[in-house]
Amino acid sequence: MHTPDGSRLDDGLVLYFPGPNSVTGEDLAEFHLHGGRAVIAAVEAALGAIPGLRKARAGEFTRRAFANGRIDLAEAEGLADLLSAETELQRRTAIGAAGGVVSRKVEQWRVALLQLSARIEAVLDFDDEDDVSSPPEQFSADLQLLADDMASVLAMPSSEPLREGFRVALAGPPNAGKSTLFNALLEDEAAITAAQAGTTRDILLRNVAIDGVPFSLVDMAGLRDESGDEIEAIGIDRARSEMERADLVLWLGREGEGPEGAWEIEAQCDLADHEFKKRPDFRISAVSGDGIADLKRGMADHARGQMPKPGALALNARQRTLVGDALGQLEACAVQDDPLLIAEHLRQARLAFDALLGRTSTEDVLDALFGRFCIGK
Repeated sequence: MHTPDGSRLDDGLVLYFPGPNSVTGEDLAEFHLHGGRAVIAAVEAALGAIPGLRKARAGEFTRRAFANGRIDLAEAEGLADLLSAETELQRRTAIGAAGGVVSRKVEQWRVALLQLSARIEAVLDFDDEDDVSSPPEQFSADLQLLADDMASVLAMPSSEPLREGFRVALAGPPNAGKSTLFNALLEDEAAITAAQAGTTRDILLRNVAIDGVPFSLVDMAGLRDESGDEIEAIGIDRARSEMERADLVLWLGREGEGPEGAWEIEAQCDLADHEFKKRPDFRISAVSGDGIADLKRGMADHARGQMPKPGALALNARQRTLVGDALGQLEACAVQDDPLLIAEHLRQARLAFDALLGRTSTEDVLDALFGRFCIGK
């Protein structure tokens, strides 16, 4: 490789991918270079000197692939998750979405919906004939089958806990051992621990993989009814909000005083004066390590049960909203007798599917998605 004036840049390889069968649907060329920073900088400088050539924006190649019909929006979202995957579980689920698991299911629904619409349109086109004056035979049954299938997918675990990490909040009164347990689960001294009550004032969040499962662990202020410290009081309010948001709460306070569904953790069991519990889910000592391995296994097993299975269909929040909208339109059809109103509900359901796959998308939705990609991808 040389500059226009003949100066040698590097010994490399150039691969040409002619459109429309390339990743983006356009003509593409890839430069395979030695990885030194100076080499890359020199090649970029030489390319930048060519009129009309510029660096790709974040996600621009994938956005071009979407715009040129090489992938749909659901596949692009799966690719974004694949690029950010840090655990094997995240990778295996994201590669299914990037490979079209969600898209194929939605397209299947869309075809079924089009068939239902065609049958209703026949009623509207020939409503002066006696044999087509009402919805055709089996219409209601087929409509219900489609609605049931959509409802079953909505009942499946969503993709957010897998992508963002299963959120576990450590809660309890001051000096219950939350921060010490937080550090033990992370295997790092991320939180400050001290004998003084109220050391933790704000929310501390760290991501960690436990037995291949992604977690977001949340340490927070100790809970108590009154605090003379205004800053600590703000921290307590935030802690209560985190408990409501968490997928799981590890409760280190008095037995039975934690939120519904919380795991009772008998902490500091190496101390003679620790808070004993009659029916704890786990007895631990974050200092000695007793019970920590069992707690980690329990957390990983529980999280796996709440997350999508590898390769399974898993909708994100945007997709779930649109499928829910489409399902609502089908449910509205079920209580209608007027073919004209039924046809409109079916049309609205199709619009929801089109939005899910990106056939009708607003620029702000696209900007938010493709902004997640790295530069050049």
